[in-house]
Amino acid sequence: MSDLASDIPRLREAVIQRLIEQAPPPAPLAPEEAEALRARIKALLKERDAVLVVHFYVDEELQKLAEETGGHVSDSLDMADFGSRHPAKTLVVVGVRFMGETAKILNPEKRVLMPTLQAECSLDVGCPAEAFAAFCDQHPDRTVVVYANTSAAVKARADWVVTSSNALAIVRHLMARGEKILWAPDRHLGRYIQEQTGADMLMWQGECVVHDEFSAEGLRELMRQHPEAEVLVHPESPRGVVELAHHVGSTSQLIKAARESNAPTLIVATDRGIFYKMQQAAPGKTLIAAPTLGRGGSCSVCAHCPWMAMNGLQNLCEALEHPEGHEVTVDPAIIDRARLPIERMLEFSRSQGLVARATKD
Repeated sequence: MSDLASDIPRLREAVIQRLIEQAPPPAPLAPEEAEALRARIKALLKERDAVLVVHFYVDEELQKLAEETGGHVSDSLDMADFGSRHPAKTLVVVGVRFMGETAKILNPEKRVLMPTLQAECSLDVGCPAEAFAAFCDQHPDRTVVVYANTSAAVKARADWVVTSSNALAIVRHLMARGEKILWAPDRHLGRYIQEQTGADMLMWQGECVVHDEFSAEGLRELMRQHPEAEVLVHPESPRGVVELAHHVGSTSQLIKAARESNAPTLIVATDRGIFYKMQQAAPGKTLIAAPTLGRGGSCSVCAHCPWMAMNGLQNLCEALEHPEGHEVTVDPAIIDRARLPIERMLEFSRSQGLVARATKD
């Protein structure tokens, strides 16, 4: 029997590289243009009864705008929970497409907009729904656990959805029940969880183009240059990078670690978009981006997701002015199936105190 997970990598790599090349960031703005757009967006949010739900990895100016307008800046778990509880009729999700799809799955009655529907995720792209379903069919005895960084169709095939904030707790819960796990799509995060828990996990072979590029060799050299520093690493990174970390965790967990650390300098191995909120949490500390394999100038992404970088003031304003072409749609039949593992994740997370227990307003 062929291993479908290992049949994908070459095709996935080619597709992802093409998508990266087709992911241009918004054009630079003059200060007066940016200010005019910010004012217009604020007015439109009120007119449309809309709220911004923004990921840590998008550009700083969008995170600031969410803070100024009563929106929310967080990781994918908290984004999903916030969107499901906020009373606004329109959710404007600023991130990548799977985040918008998750918001729509949890809020089918609401309009969900995104600045650009072309903002992909390499983990999502690298786990095609049909190939993944066939992989699951080869292993019917396993509980299917998928990372939130997947399409609505892949979530619909899952028993559980997890994020990096709650994956360890959920896998430990399943392990205690004697369940064997089929994990997708991030192989680095899956390996880390398997090593931490000892769970029986069969891995899909996907990776994040940002985290997969961090260099253990470069990180060791940077640590020699900064012996006073602590290293904060997202578990989507390769094993050699994770093994050098003082703190391993999700984006929210890394921000918390930065706040609580006594080190004056922090080397951070995750998307550099996190620096805005991390610097707020640890204002007296020096933050340094961990080196990538192509630090000499040839890296593909240089510690910043090219699809997150597609979000800007221009296309955000356009989404609010002309929602056509910016609205997230998901097949109702897929919504019905995909909602179950997401709600299961949220309910478990509420029971563990990982997200608030409040219901929709």
